[in-house]
Amino acid sequence: MNKFKGTGVALVTPFNDDKTVDYKSLEKLVEHVITNGVEFLVVLGTTGETATLTKEEKKEVLNFVIKTNNSRLPIVAGFGGNNTTEIINSIKESDFSNIDAILSVTPYYNKPSQAGIYEHYKAISENSPVPIILYNVPGRTALNMTAETTLKLAHDFENIIAVKEASGNFSQIMEIVKNKPKDFLVISGDDALTLPLMSVGVDGVISVVANALPDSFSEMVRLANKKDFTKSYDLHYKNLDFINALFEDGNPGGIKAALTIMGIVENNFRLPLVSVNQNTYNKLKKLLN
Repeated sequence: MNKFKGTGVALVTPFNDDKTVDYKSLEKLVEHVITNGVEFLVVLGTTGETATLTKEEKKEVLNFVIKTNNSRLPIVAGFGGNNTTEIINSIKESDFSNIDAILSVTPYYNKPSQAGIYEHYKAISENSPVPIILYNVPGRTALNMTAETTLKLAHDFENIIAVKEASGNFSQIMEIVKNKPKDFLVISGDDALTLPLMSVGVDGVISVVANALPDSFSEMVRLANKKDFTKSYDLHYKNLDFINALFEDGNPGGIKAALTIMGIVENNFRLPLVSVNQNTYNKLKKLLN
């Protein structure tokens, strides 16, 4: 599973002024992150505004990224939701010949018990033709998947190969690192905490900031994986103010603003998301400069 160590980038979905998908900018973004050193691509995640894409658009965006990538990097595709049967049906209808793994968020809104979360992922595991990365993000789902549940899934199902942990709970994450199967990966879901988490055994990150700064951020992660924390600290603190500013007015608002300033995408969103306020935009522009 070494292909998922290091930096994965949670790609944004660019839109035109008329809110259609901007494939020209998406191609520019994919080339930007690949040529600047990330290890894998994550398509159809939260940062990609997937909740506002139609079923057909999701398929088109995924296929476009696969074509643009041209087998250069591994691809992880988002297959998550709060209707287990619908996720399984989507998996059965999809072509996985160019997809290396799926990223599946814990069910939101329903607020299942830990037993329900386990059964949800068990059903996905039994139907997925590719490895599965669990995704725990209580700030968005209003539900925390405990270390006990994550570890039980990791030990019980060989095709559940990693967890993206965005709980921000160091004790929970360290418990997973300590007791996980040998080849199971623990991946940071929080850019600002990535280096501290890697210092206690986390394997890498699925990153938002890497859309804009793939070179320095992925280099920080590579250095940390080599236990070269002196150099990685320098890059961490160099980027920290920018990372914090990215999330001041919500994600993907901040990263799309940064990519607009860089001339990679247009600052367009689908409701209910909107662009960041002018103060945040100006701060991001100043930090990038």
